[in-house]
Amino acid sequence: MSGKIAKNSMNPLDGVSPPDHSYGKPHGLHWITAALFIVADMAGGGVVTLPIAMLAAGQTAGTIGIVIIAISFCYTAHLLGENWNTMCRKWPVYRDHCRKPYPEMAYRSMGRGARYCTSLVLNLMLYGVAMVYLSLSAKIMNDIVTGVFNIHIGTCLMIPILALMLFPVTLLKSPADFQWAVVTAMVTTTLSVILIFYGTATDMNACEPEAYHPSFSTSSFLLSLGTFMFGFGGHGVFPTIQHDMKEPRHFTRSSILAFAIVLALYLPITYLGYFTYGDSLKHSIINSIQSSSVQQAANFFIAIHCILTLTIVINPLNQEVEHKFKLPHAFGPTRIATRFGMMFVIVLSCLTIPDFDPILNFIGGTSVALTSAIMPCMFNLYLHANNDYEAAKRDDNNSEEGVGLLELTKRVVTQTSKFKLIINVLVIVLAIICGGITTYSAIEKLTNEGASFIAPCFTRSSITSAASEQSWHCCGHYLNVSSIPDGTCPAVI
Repeated sequence: MSGKIAKNSMNPLDGVSPPDHSYGKPHGLHWITAALFIVADMAGGGVVTLPIAMLAAGQTAGTIGIVIIAISFCYTAHLLGENWNTMCRKWPVYRDHCRKPYPEMAYRSMGRGARYCTSLVLNLMLYGVAMVYLSLSAKIMNDIVTGVFNIHIGTCLMIPILALMLFPVTLLKSPADFQWAVVTAMVTTTLSVILIFYGTATDMNACEPEAYHPSFSTSSFLLSLGTFMFGFGGHGVFPTIQHDMKEPRHFTRSSILAFAIVLALYLPITYLGYFTYGDSLKHSIINSIQSSSVQQAANFFIAIHCILTLTIVINPLNQEVEHKFKLPHAFGPTRIATRFGMMFVIVLSCLTIPDFDPILNFIGGTSVALTSAIMPCMFNLYLHANNDYEAAKRDDNNSEEGVGLLELTKRVVTQTSKFKLIINVLVIVLAIICGGITTYSAIEKLTNEGASFIAPCFTRSSITSAASEQSWHCCGHYLNVSSIPDGTCPAVI
């Protein structure tokens, strides 16, 4: 990423301002409310997938992985908050409105090239997250329909059906100001966690003695790291949340509270599911719960969360495409055609790769590693290395001579405290190693037609696909143990 850190600007709005803690929205979010926004952004998919990741990683390695990633990502959330506070103090233009806070953070710290790369990574992440949540929502809705109505549709058919049902919602304006959506997502996730915990605890007496835990596998552990990172990611929207706060300087409080809440949601069902079900855990812990009413209720609440998240993450993608091609903002045929095209491409991708697990791991190893670990650390180092450069300001409309990244890199090394430099570099190196290995493992799983490979929807009949999917299964190594008296286990396919 090349670029100049400019020295001067003719734009008065872009000038350096003395330290000021009065910025923030007068009617903005309280720091506790902001924490709930962060929770709603992070939690959801991790609730149903983290127990499976713990099984793949093993108890000891999985615990270490969760703790390290949670602490590291909470620290990088603090760095993002520190970055935004610095920007608001130095460049008052950001105090009132900023459409893309994260790319602007990249621009102020490392130049125009960094801003472009950050926007690209964020859009690719949103696209991947949309794929994950559409596939996960379709699977959950298929499980509900199968369990309640005994109608076998199949995930492959449910994906386009659900997409068509959600399409009208994607035509609306940005839901950024719809706090009800965030509150609803938070409440439904919490209710689902309570139901999953209750259902798993009910199965424990019958299932735990028969649970089998596979021996440690390095490849499985490395693949699980992507799921762990995905479960604690979401930093791409953190600057936006902070920008909407009443007192942005309290964002670190919001981050600590949010990560504590997410851990409180994740850990009980992760460990209880691991010990109760063992290797009978498949794609979702909810499918292992044998009480039909509890299972369907948990599925229902998680489905609401996933659908809300899906409609929210698709919106910035649509806006980015419309902005790129300079399409009119008013509602009309152009918007309908553009947004239908975006939804069609996402559906096509989901039908090509119907197994969301490797996609989730791939996103965790690439874009989440970048936006939640590598970029926050780098931007923090470069932005604050330029703190003493009082004329560190720039304007897009001016051709200016500035400080190159090489010079700024020297300042990072010489002016940053050794402790902070070591911590940030350590987080960056760990993210690169874990992200690289996880990405390689995810790609290998996607391309390896082994026993766990799920063929694209185009290569198998919908009838066969629907018949092979089960909304629940028994526990035990051979899936033949029922916690329900006189219960009958479905045939293992």
